[in-house]
Amino acid sequence: MPEPTALQSADTLILPRWLLPMEPAGALLTGHAVAVRGDTILDVGPADELERRWRPRERVELPEHVLLPGLINAHTHAAMTLLRGVGDDLPLRRWLEEAIWPREAALMSEEFVHDGTLIAAAEMLRGGITTAVDMYFYPEAAARAFTALGMRAVLGITAIDFPTPYAADADEALAKGLAVRDAWREEPLVSFVLAPHAPYSVSDETLERIATLAAQLDLPVQIHLLEAAQEREESLARHGETPLQRLDRMGLLGQGLIGVHAVHLTESEIALLAERGAALVHCPTSNMKLASGIAAVPRWLEAGIPVGLGTDGAASNNRLDLFQEMRHAALLAKVGQGRADVLPAMQILELATIDAARALGLEHRLGSIRPGKAADLVAVALDAVETQPCYDPCSHLVFVAGREHVSDVWVAGRRRVSGKILLLQENNRPLSALAQNWRQRIQLQIR
Repeated sequence: MPEPTALQSADTLILPRWLLPMEPAGALLTGHAVAVRGDTILDVGPADELERRWRPRERVELPEHVLLPGLINAHTHAAMTLLRGVGDDLPLRRWLEEAIWPREAALMSEEFVHDGTLIAAAEMLRGGITTAVDMYFYPEAAARAFTALGMRAVLGITAIDFPTPYAADADEALAKGLAVRDAWREEPLVSFVLAPHAPYSVSDETLERIATLAAQLDLPVQIHLLEAAQEREESLARHGETPLQRLDRMGLLGQGLIGVHAVHLTESEIALLAERGAALVHCPTSNMKLASGIAAVPRWLEAGIPVGLGTDGAASNNRLDLFQEMRHAALLAKVGQGRADVLPAMQILELATIDAARALGLEHRLGSIRPGKAADLVAVALDAVETQPCYDPCSHLVFVAGREHVSDVWVAGRRRVSGKILLLQENNRPLSALAQNWRQRIQLQIR
């Protein structure tokens, strides 16, 4: 008789009831398992085959759960969690100029960014978000906070053309951000994106420099774009061209550009973005709360534009909750287009995972459950009474379940949430007490 084949070692073998790999598109598998070694997905296949093939150190059974890729929050301002609920019920420009920018000028510091990001990362991880694209100041402080909790982050090298406590001008902000990128180059959980705030707040000179840096350093560029209706008219009055025409003239309108919000795109602008290979991020809850409008996401997708979902910051949302964004994105598209068949559940799930990864240029590593990709995984329990009965797990993830049903989260193969409990990396630092301390300090500014 031949000798039995020796089992190969794995760190973790996860056996869910349903597996939603996102590649191939539309697949929902039962009786399958995922093997993980180190920070990488080792194997995906029928559970009985993987049990014969691998000897794991840990075996995780998820009998009433969906296992899917970690959710990707394609746009947020993590530290603004400390301003959650400040400036409610104001339109975008008044919200920025009256409620946010003055308080940021008074409060912003490394401590503010670190602590606010730490609280944001905890909230996001508990809700199944394993990667966040963060556009804010003091990126080194944000990097320390994200990595302290073991969360993946794409940090913005932010530029804005007025003084802030972080930098006197855009040139100084870019120099500081690039230095942080150099210092964190070897950290696998951290990468970077150039992040000019918006066409209306960034000069031609700064946009030209960012275009040069993007080409030299092979970095993507994320920018707020046509979030409010007046941006087009203001740009025409000030520059004699639309925001997209300015970006095009600077050489920024192409692959690597990630426009955020984009509520007020025209049909010709959608076609131009698709032709140039740019990507967009949809932030439905923030767009509703600030009365910015309903983005034509189905048209973006029909044109072939890569699209991700974002929460925006907790100051304009007021949650960092991609389950909420998925549900709102689906419902807004249906009512906005007057068609119940647009953006079905599976397509919405793609926007929160593999399509977001494509929009960010990270699809080689993130966004699906496939051997060789990062072991960023989320288990959602569908055994609660409010999730029963379940006929279609994909529909349930978008229209029934919420972040409170996330049971387990892995980032780079390491469990960060277990049994709905966040596994903190800072000696279980009392985050609620930290938030309360900041509430008292910020309350003085509100008065």
